[in-house]
Amino acid sequence: MLPTIEQLNTASNEAFIEAVNTLFETAPPLASRLLAARPYKSYIELIDFAQNLCLGNELTNEEKLEVINAHPRIGASKANLSAMSLKEQGYNDRQNALSKEDEEINATLARLNEEYEKKYGFKFVVFVAGRPRKEIIPVIQERLASNNREKELITGMTDMMLIAKDRLNKAKI
Repeated sequence: MLPTIEQLNTASNEAFIEAVNTLFETAPPLASRLLAARPYKSYIELIDFAQNLCLGNELTNEEKLEVINAHPRIGASKANLSAMSLKEQGYNDRQNALSKEDEEINATLARLNEEYEKKYGFKFVVFVAGRPRKEIIPVIQERLASNNREKELITGMTDMMLIAKDRLNKAKI
């Protein structure tokens, strides 16, 4: 549950970061700038500010990589996912055993994630939007084939903001 925007604006630094992590799974470069820019009129304004930071020139390339790499890998171990990522990636809970098909899908995604990270130098981020993980396989394959690192970074950052907006829509405020 997210605090109201008024509560967020007056929250302690730790409480602010905790709430913002619900939306972004933020890395320190993004979190510290969001914190310093308070107050916000709305969560949408906060997300728009984050998007401008991530797609603009205020963050260094290293900071942008830290921000995008704060996101979990799709198909990652359920134990390492946040509650929001767990739901977004289609898992019911952390305890249920994976089906053989899920294990195969996750193995394929792990291989493709490794290939993507080796090629581009950062994690593959995609707005899943309720799609089964198996439908992400052709997406990552297509993005691997694009051979455009700059475009991939922009796409990943843009999808991070779509994820944040989706999480905001699902959050109870």
